[in-house]
Amino acid sequence: MDVQAIKQRFGIIGTSPLLDRAIDIASQVAPTDLTVLISGESGVGKESFPKIIHQFSARKHGPYIAVNCGAIPEGTIDSELFGHEKGSFTGAHEARKGYFEVANGGTIFLDEVAELPISTQVRLLRVLETGEFFKVGSSKVIKTDVRIVAATNVDIPDAISDGKFREDLYYRLNTVPIFVPSLKDRKEDIHLLFRKFAADFAEKYRMPVLQLTGDAVKVLMNYRWKGNVRQLKNITEQISIIEKNRLIDGQMLLKYLPAKLSRDLPVLYKREQEQKEISERDLLYKVLFDMKKDINDLKQVVGKIMKSEDISHNIQQNNAQLIKELHQTVENAGSYPEDFQTDNFQIHHPSNVGAIVEPIQDSEVVEESLSIQEKEIDLIKKALAKYNGKRKNAAKELGISERTLYRKIKEHNIN
Repeated sequence: MDVQAIKQRFGIIGTSPLLDRAIDIASQVAPTDLTVLISGESGVGKESFPKIIHQFSARKHGPYIAVNCGAIPEGTIDSELFGHEKGSFTGAHEARKGYFEVANGGTIFLDEVAELPISTQVRLLRVLETGEFFKVGSSKVIKTDVRIVAATNVDIPDAISDGKFREDLYYRLNTVPIFVPSLKDRKEDIHLLFRKFAADFAEKYRMPVLQLTGDAVKVLMNYRWKGNVRQLKNITEQISIIEKNRLIDGQMLLKYLPAKLSRDLPVLYKREQEQKEISERDLLYKVLFDMKKDINDLKQVVGKIMKSEDISHNIQQNNAQLIKELHQTVENAGSYPEDFQTDNFQIHHPSNVGAIVEPIQDSEVVEESLSIQEKEIDLIKKALAKYNGKRKNAAKELGISERTLYRKIKEHNIN
């Protein structure tokens, strides 16, 4: 049977090539007894594919059982799947057959298979490998001939890494993988599905069919349908019941769409509150970014100050070394050189003065300020003076942004 005929038979709506590919794989693997793992986001319609596989297999006249593994409590999941003997646990007043025994000769669909406890995964692996299992509280081996089709919306490789799913079981289940695309991957089907659901609910509730305006169609197509087909169907039903006006525009449709899930909406359709949240977040990022730049600017200023102090220290060391060398020259030569002067000392020939080395009397020793703020103010003033008050050039000279320079001028009240 071709893909289009399968869609009609199982009520699958859509023209997406990805959807057609998934249906084609299901129809091809159906005649075999291979285990199939169906993956895809929640609400994409994974439950239709085990039915396709069962109906086009040699087991179509046998039982078909669908089990939601996530809905069964961990303490009873083994009993549900494999059965139990009378008295095997509290409340087991009589023996009971499990799904694997009941579905013998048919197909069992394990939905949300990633939710199975590890101990149950071990039992399931034994069924896949040998076709055998034990009832809870029994040591008797039971044979079963069941085809297993599993489905999950969980990334199983991640679950394996977290120790929540057995790797060997994954490879046994994933003999033939089928991926069911989400609505974001088949946007061409969104409006088609809405019209189908709207028509169904109009018939069900005996009311006129909903119609969408052009801007409403854009909202529908650009919305991020986290719940996929299931969410779209629920929204369509809500609007069908609540709205008296059967022509739905974009603003009316937005009232039914959760704002937190509408991240794919264009800016035109974002709600005011959402825009406020985004602007506050962006403002926080901007403040943090500015703080980082200010710290870097401060590091540069301190670096320049330290560099200038190092230069001054080096000059003093060089002067001391030079004086030492002159003394050595005097001792070796037995005579004095001509008058010599440095920034801090003056050396006279003996014919001019009796002392060889004496401090310059007119130099005034001023204690240097160690305040980083004062150094910063001084550097800013010097840079502004150098460039006649042009902030752009002064900022470049200081190695900071013009915006930072402007803020520091205001902060230090520099004229």
